[in-house]
Amino acid sequence: MSRHSYSYKALNSLVGKAIHRYGMIADGDCIAVGLSGGKDSMTLLWALAERSKRVPVKYTLLPIYVDPGFPGGFAVELSVACRQMGFDLYVDYADHGPMAHSEANRENPCFLCARLRRKRLFQIADNLGCRKLALGHNKDDVIETLFMNICYAGEISTMVPLQEFFDGRFTVIRPLAMVDENSIRRFARAQGFPRFTNPCPSAGNTKRSEIKDMLQTLYRGNRKIKGNIYRAMSHVKPEYLLK
Repeated sequence: MSRHSYSYKALNSLVGKAIHRYGMIADGDCIAVGLSGGKDSMTLLWALAERSKRVPVKYTLLPIYVDPGFPGGFAVELSVACRQMGFDLYVDYADHGPMAHSEANRENPCFLCARLRRKRLFQIADNLGCRKLALGHNKDDVIETLFMNICYAGEISTMVPLQEFFDGRFTVIRPLAMVDENSIRRFARAQGFPRFTNPCPSAGNTKRSEIKDMLQTLYRGNRKIKGNIYRAMSHVKPEYLLK
């Protein structure tokens, strides 16, 4: 077995495990797939498309890209990449990126930008008749969000693999929630997915980047730490937390 075929098998296995454990996909689902142009969302679209060919559960995938409005965008190139995968990309041109980075919102542009993007994704999914939205957050994202919320929100919480919104009208699913970012990076490279430069002025200079750097230092010291943190989120002992 080649190294590449092993990576495909491992990725598919973890995606399937997450889908089954959390009941993410049901027969007849129309699933909007939120693309960012990065390795995670492209891998997500590939994995869900590949899976649809070999499982009895039938579902439809509709990839969506919300262009945040920065100069130097790559919507056209991303559309071409999606067509090569057999999909027509729905592109929405927005202005929430520059708005979030305006003088009136310098304190936390990433929070506002992400919130406006997700709101727009829900609106588009609704217009397209989709009740599920798949996002490409991976295992590292889940861990980093835990520490983001501890350090900057003063609470113990994270993004979850399946989450309902608006009294169950929409469901967000994260099929890559059990997959390491490094595994996705290697997979995307092997697949030859296009690499786009993020035009956001805050790229690589965020609170999340600081948390990521801190965690990478821990991981280098002990390779078991990442797995232990991930498992800890489902092995909580409330009686040993402050009231």
